[in-house]
Amino acid sequence: MLSWCGLANLRSVQNDDEGPQQFAQQRWQRDVGSTEIILLRHGASQPFVPGEAFPLVNGQGDPPLSAIGAEQASLSADRLKAEPISAVYATTMQRTQQTVAPLAAFLEREISIEGDLREIALGEWEGGLLRQKAAENHPIYQEMVRQQRWDVIPGAESNETFSDRCLGALDRIVKRHPGELVLCGVHGGVIGAVLARIANSRPFAFGGSDNCSISQIVFADGEWIIRRFNDSSHLYQQLHHG
Repeated sequence: MLSWCGLANLRSVQNDDEGPQQFAQQRWQRDVGSTEIILLRHGASQPFVPGEAFPLVNGQGDPPLSAIGAEQASLSADRLKAEPISAVYATTMQRTQQTVAPLAAFLEREISIEGDLREIALGEWEGGLLRQKAAENHPIYQEMVRQQRWDVIPGAESNETFSDRCLGALDRIVKRHPGELVLCGVHGGVIGAVLARIANSRPFAFGGSDNCSISQIVFADGEWIIRRFNDSSHLYQQLHHG
């Protein structure tokens, strides 16, 4: 069962002169029955202006994409449009729906909504306030980073509740799409929580993924593996010159 995790992607090659058999490395391919999920972080959203909270959806900040974010979404669609994607998911938040929209339109796929992949609930720091507190290096923010716990913020969701609901949503998607490639437009916190659980790493080890970066996970034989994290090569020109 090693081939699905890339440890034995080999094929036998026989020389024309009937010489010794050779085994060449091949590009990874998922096994039949395993489900591959691309986690696409949403594009850059509108900046936060102190005193002007983002609109809320179910109590959580819901800013739209900025002009830069819309460009990132288009570049992501160009990158992914040749992939054999069977389904496209987004969260209840408009920035993820706007991010996957160009790709879904090209693929002629409906966007399915998975509410449990929404971003971490930030309690008293909702509506964009986290950005300001992080820039100010607020003492509570410092303690949050030190403890690597979201619920240091008053009223915020706990790490355990957050990662449980995200993995639960992904498990449901796997059951709907066995053996398929699925794209999920999600949030940076979701990517960080999911990959940290899979890797059994520090909670914030996979924090800070770039807007519209690609991460990739695979579910096979009852286990998750990480194939890729924070692939933003399709945004290189914009990130360095835009």
